[in-house]
Amino acid sequence: QVQLVESGGGLVQAGGSLRLSCAASGRTFNRNAMGWFRQAPGKAREFVAAISWGGSSTRYADSVKGRFTISRDNAKNTVYLQMNSLKPEDTAVYYCAADPLFVVVTSTPSYWGQGTQVTVSS
Repeated sequence: QVQLVESGGGLVQAGGSLRLSCAASGRTFNRNAMGWFRQAPGKAREFVAAISWGGSSTRYADSVKGRFTISRDNAKNTVYLQMNSLKPEDTAVYYCAADPLFVVVTSTPSYWGQGTQVTVSS
């Protein structure tokens, strides 16, 4: 089992920045690929970004490329999502996810956090 706890959400104006953190515990963190998803009101949950267990591979949704950056610190068992140039359409609950396989963490990860709310005002 992997337990995931997100933090760092909040209210920010359009054009601003936020950094989300996800602290992991349980099974060896650095053997899991990590990802971020989001779910806006009335919409399905969607993939945002993912990073391989060693950090050498990353993947982003087209809607966040060039604005969001995923990173990880295996010594701290933490993954981050730096979000810049935020837009009102980025408003959503953001979820951290983990899976042993990078290709799976981008679609159907095995482990999920509880989510953190991000609200971007116009």
